[in-house]
Amino acid sequence: MHPYHKHLAHIDTSIRQALELLDQLASDAIIFLVDDENKLLGSLTDGDLRRGFIKGLGFEDHLSKFIQPNPKFIQQGKYNLKEIIALREKFFTIFPVVDAQMKIINVVNFRHQKSYLPIDALIMAGGRGERLKPFTDHTPKPLLKVGDKPIIEHNIDRLNTYGIDDIWISVRYLGNQLVDYFKDGSEKALRINYVWEEEALGTAGALALVDGFIHDHVLMMNSDLLTNIDFEDLFLFFEEQKADLVVACIPYQVNVPYAVMETNGKKVTGFKEKPTYTHYSNAGIYLMKKEVIDNVPQNEVFNATDLMEKLIQDNKNVVAYPLVGYWLDIGKHDDFEKAQQDIKQIKF
Repeated sequence: MHPYHKHLAHIDTSIRQALELLDQLASDAIIFLVDDENKLLGSLTDGDLRRGFIKGLGFEDHLSKFIQPNPKFIQQGKYNLKEIIALREKFFTIFPVVDAQMKIINVVNFRHQKSYLPIDALIMAGGRGERLKPFTDHTPKPLLKVGDKPIIEHNIDRLNTYGIDDIWISVRYLGNQLVDYFKDGSEKALRINYVWEEEALGTAGALALVDGFIHDHVLMMNSDLLTNIDFEDLFLFFEEQKADLVVACIPYQVNVPYAVMETNGKKVTGFKEKPTYTHYSNAGIYLMKKEVIDNVPQNEVFNATDLMEKLIQDNKNVVAYPLVGYWLDIGKHDDFEKAQQDIKQIKF
């Protein structure tokens, strides 16, 4: 059963049963009434029941006489981030997500979620993890545990925190272990699908294998990252920059311990005393418009850098997003050991 089902009740539920459900929900006390096909019919709170009783309704009356018939909801693939922020600022804490047939497919709860982003996610999890042998001889690197759960689960849970619940995982090496672990994602109120790479297709080739991205924006990220990136801030930056693709990047500072000469040809024009230069490295997290994926060839090796170069050649807007939070690429044994210590301290 999906966790959000605790907020759902059939329209023929008795008043007493509805009260019991609301009592169990405690501070999250709102239920959404559905028909036999799980279509949204209305909402119910303690206040709705109280007002009904004041009007003379009783325990034998049908629940439909108490409900709010036009509750706030959002439709999958038909909302934008501004709407979500507006709902949050107006203190709409809990509301349902429906599909095109008005069937409830999720319930947003801002007491437990930071946002609900209109984004699909593709997690790249097909690599062999050669540098982490022998740990990866029988376990795919994404399933190696950091703290109390696998590396990839930290990322999936963070995506879930920001309401990214349509997720694809690209798998190859020992991929069945990932499928067995996450299944269809329903235990986390997610919809997880799997993309099988018959041959290694590089760091972006799997994009062309996905048929069915729901939203207009797609987030692609490596599975072996440990990060507390703010995905809502990333999306707001994307929109502000009117980007076609945003690449999250890690700033690295290089301190030169000597005075550096500034020259024009052979002529010295000035000095910089022990300067610091900042360079940016690819963090393995990309946010893009869905139409960008048309540039990815089918069943060919294609890397994220190839995609960036293609877009730059086509005068598309490729923008760097400096990641100011925590980030670690778990590629080597030293990184894996560092992650075990960092997970005890970093706030995720």
